[in-house]
Amino acid sequence: MRVLAAMSGGVDSAVAAALAVDAGHDVTGVHLALSRQPGTLRTGSRGCCTVEDAFDARRVSDLLGIPYYVWDFSAEFARDVVDDFLAEYRAGRTPNPCLRCNEKIKFEALLDRAIALGFDAVVTGHHVGLVDGILQRSVDPAKDQSYVLAVLTPQQLAHTMFPLGQMTKTQVRAEAARRGFAVAAKPDSYDICFIPDGDTRGYLTEKLGATPGPVVDADTGERIGTHQGHFGFTIGQRKGLGIDHPAADGRPRFVLGIEPVSGTVTVGGQQHLDIIRIEAGHRIIFSSGRSPEFPLRARAQVRAHGAAVPVRVELIDEVLHVTFDEPVQGIAPGQSVVLYDESDTSVIGAATITASVSAAEASV
Repeated sequence: MRVLAAMSGGVDSAVAAALAVDAGHDVTGVHLALSRQPGTLRTGSRGCCTVEDAFDARRVSDLLGIPYYVWDFSAEFARDVVDDFLAEYRAGRTPNPCLRCNEKIKFEALLDRAIALGFDAVVTGHHVGLVDGILQRSVDPAKDQSYVLAVLTPQQLAHTMFPLGQMTKTQVRAEAARRGFAVAAKPDSYDICFIPDGDTRGYLTEKLGATPGPVVDADTGERIGTHQGHFGFTIGQRKGLGIDHPAADGRPRFVLGIEPVSGTVTVGGQQHLDIIRIEAGHRIIFSSGRSPEFPLRARAQVRAHGAAVPVRVELIDEVLHVTFDEPVQGIAPGQSVVLYDESDTSVIGAATITASVSAAEASV
């Protein structure tokens, strides 16, 4: 097959490209340039798709003897990832920009161009498996990326290859070292790549502007503080709340709700964070391409590095209603919920969380 290897400049994509060459495919390497302005993306080990990464990807391509190109996706990245990130925070939701980048840039935009140019598939270094068109968890639980790829459509998965699904990270690094790749020991990238100094609240304030609002106690309705922008908070946050005085019971307060119109941030005791049910009615994707039979038993994961927990799922009026066997904390609108089969192996589907019900609310 004629294959396009998405090369981030890291060790995973380098080994994935090499394995595609070993398999006999006609491979071309491509690196995605996501910013036209130097300094607007992180650099070094904390970055992703930086200038240094482009050089690393070229060196690997030279070793493999494959053609190599850099494609400018900066406009798409700004529109579909950065602007989406700002819009979600402005609306009081908590987005996952890495998930959106995978969905909109590394697969939708990249794959569309690859197919248009006559490539049969795109190969990436994601740690995820693909069996009969269905996403599977990686054999390396610590590196599994099925959560951030569960938003891919069956059509996209049909033109994608994931060679690392059966390899641990240790095995990937060993393979890179065996091949003489300089990236064999390169640290993994992390954090939000388009916030160079890592100060998310400062970045949001700069882009959205300071908008003071009240911090309100959920139990008493009392205004107990003032903030400089509701976008600086997320559900479950404990520190940096700007509270004027401690709670009457002396216990910590946590962010429970964000109301973007009035700018009100509601805080309260940890017991209010116990979520027993969520609704997810936006961006619903089923990996098989068709809706499973509901109601069903499954496991649900609501954070990229969270555990998948037992749930009961119903589909009512095109909205997923997910009920947890045991309360789960730290759930915020805007996050994605990914459903796995009961063995916690295969992806059933994914959707964006639009509402939640706490145990305290359900008992009223």
